[in-house]
Amino acid sequence: MYTMVLSITHRITGLFLSVGSILFVYWLLALSLTPDRYAQAQRILGSGFAKLVWAGLIFSFCYHLANGLRHLAWDMGWGLEKRQARASGWAVVVVALVMTVAVIFAALNLSGSAR
Repeated sequence: MYTMVLSITHRITGLFLSVGSILFVYWLLALSLTPDRYAQAQRILGSGFAKLVWAGLIFSFCYHLANGLRHLAWDMGWGLEKRQARASGWAVVVVALVMTVAVIFAALNLSGSAR
């Protein structure tokens, strides 16, 4: 059951990262156009809802990275036993959450020092 949930989450985070890449392209496009378009993109991408989306994208990236490393270890034949797979699954979730909090904390500190 846990491997199914982790696998589905890995796929969902991959899809969410694809959507995030579209937002990144929108921001780059606005940057390359006029200052008014860039300011508009900054307002849109800095809204409250967008900040929730950014937090989700950060978690998606961290989870996808950690779970990808887990799969890489599996490809090398490490951690395939049931007990090890369960432990590494929990480790992926914990590492992704810790990384997400660390990245958001660092981003908030950087944005606070830039003011």
